[in-house]
Amino acid sequence: MSQTTLAESVARQRELLANLLREPLALIAEAASHVWPNRAALNAVLIDALAKLPSCKYLYALDTHAVQVSDNISREGLIEADFGRDRSNRPYMNEAVPSQGFLLSEAYISLRARRPSLTAIQIVRDASGRALGFIGADFDLRNLPITGKLYDEPTVWRQIKGDPAIRGAVFLQTRNESAMDRALDTVLGVMEELMTDRGVFHGKLHFSSSRATVWLYDDPWRYRLLDIDALTDPDTCLIYPVQPYPADAITPREKIRPVLDAIAALRFIDDTFYLRAGSLNIMNGMVGLTFSCDGSHYLPWDEFLAKGREFWASGVGTS
Repeated sequence: MSQTTLAESVARQRELLANLLREPLALIAEAASHVWPNRAALNAVLIDALAKLPSCKYLYALDTHAVQVSDNISREGLIEADFGRDRSNRPYMNEAVPSQGFLLSEAYISLRARRPSLTAIQIVRDASGRALGFIGADFDLRNLPITGKLYDEPTVWRQIKGDPAIRGAVFLQTRNESAMDRALDTVLGVMEELMTDRGVFHGKLHFSSSRATVWLYDDPWRYRLLDIDALTDPDTCLIYPVQPYPADAITPREKIRPVLDAIAALRFIDDTFYLRAGSLNIMNGMVGLTFSCDGSHYLPWDEFLAKGREFWASGVGTS
């Protein structure tokens, strides 16, 4: 089954929402056209319509210049102060309305609640087809009726460039030996035990600051911070109960130590371009790398092992 990207998931969610809202907004616009531009009559039409749009936060009518000709209609009552409000500079009024007269805006941050929101706009026309104005319907993203399927994180090599200031000064720095560097055999042994037999599904080694963060399969909402004392004491493993290796883990159990060894080796490939932090998530099989130039890479464990130390030492990967 093909994976769903973030962009595809967003597009699908927007399509479903537009299909839900297009007909109700058209009916509201039709009703409003018969009483336009009478403020009280428009308020009455919108009050009745709001009851049929359970997810809508505000309804209002605008003239062709995006000046409000109704009050704001909310579930708490009328907001009279918004009558005459100029909305011409709001994001949803600066998008091109399609020829069919309906627009579902891009999400934006609302002025009052400062929450991610979106607005549906429907053109109001008279019997001859002349545009009278618009109906606007504001939605708080938390209240929308559809929760889209969570997108699948890509499992391909991705490179992300970091802070330009750090990248520009990379030749002025050199790797300093850290406490973790001096005790890598013990640190890697502890991490291997935690990931193979103690329920840690995601572990990140911060070589420069000599610490690690780990997430547990049975408690994924909280991370644990292990300092160098914990990482160099095998007794640390005793506080994490023995767990069977997850059957749905992408990374094979026997490949965890080779991956950890390969991550650690990148710490010493060069005194200028070297690894600052590396991670492994056994559930999605992804390795994360952050180098001294602040460039980051995310790639599947098997591709990472296949590239080998020479690839990264060549500077192709670390730049």
